[in-house]
Amino acid sequence: MNYSKQREVVLDALKQNVVHPTAEKLYSIIQIEYPEVSKATLYRNLSQLAEAGIIKKIDGLETSAHFDHNTHLHYHFICEKCGKVFDVDCDVARDVVSKTEEMTGFKVANHEIVFKGLCKDCQ
Repeated sequence: MNYSKQREVVLDALKQNVVHPTAEKLYSIIQIEYPEVSKATLYRNLSQLAEAGIIKKIDGLETSAHFDHNTHLHYHFICEKCGKVFDVDCDVARDVVSKTEEMTGFKVANHEIVFKGLCKDCQ
């Protein structure tokens, strides 16, 4: 992937906002310092970064996709009150893949786990 200043701006904004923002939220953040970055540029760069495996696009949390700079295996927790998305270490369900394969006969290629509830601040 070739270097572009706009892609760097998008990636930096995502790394600084680890709450897994939507594209709309990321756009509002970027606009403060870089008003010349258009929504089309943002969406194009998010798509390219996700396709290259540099970031992760998380579908299914809400109606809008969220984006995560952390591409290592981990799960997510969504606060049902404030809507923030948090990373959860995959050690909480260490044997989930092997147990699923053992009990079902399936061959798991990939998996995602999402927990929902109240974060520490909203409890």
